[in-house]
Amino acid sequence: MARMLSPNFSLDEFIFSQTAARSGIDNTPDAATLRNLKHLAEQLEIVRDALGKVPILVSSGYRSAALNRAVKGSKSSAHLTGLAVDFTAPRFGTVLQTAKAVAASGIAYDQVIYEFGRWVHLGVTPPGAVAQRELLSIMVAGRYTDGLRNVA
Repeated sequence: MARMLSPNFSLDEFIFSQTAARSGIDNTPDAATLRNLKHLAEQLEIVRDALGKVPILVSSGYRSAALNRAVKGSKSSAHLTGLAVDFTAPRFGTVLQTAKAVAASGIAYDQVIYEFGRWVHLGVTPPGAVAQRELLSIMVAGRYTDGLRNVA
């Protein structure tokens, strides 16, 4: 049975990676990261409620340093500390509609990024930290635009 971080999200969802599996990369979080993942899952429960309780499909959660290098992630990625998740909610609507709903959900997000038209990146702060509430879109690697919108 999967270890649950919250009522609807398991640890396995947040640590599984096809790249890690193919490359033999250990993607096991330490105790501090595990606490962050539990907090992230709790925030994602709030998002799920705001989206009408539709299923949320996690595509990327925690990334060990080795996995982050393998996928060419940002060296300062919140995925490294278990404070970010990439996901979709197809039963809710488009990825852009989902990103906008997350931004309006009232959670203390650090970042909501509409990424490449394919998923929503949600970054949260640790409990007690001040959230930046940054809204970004990206369609070309390295070229972020302020706000949630389709950009060329």
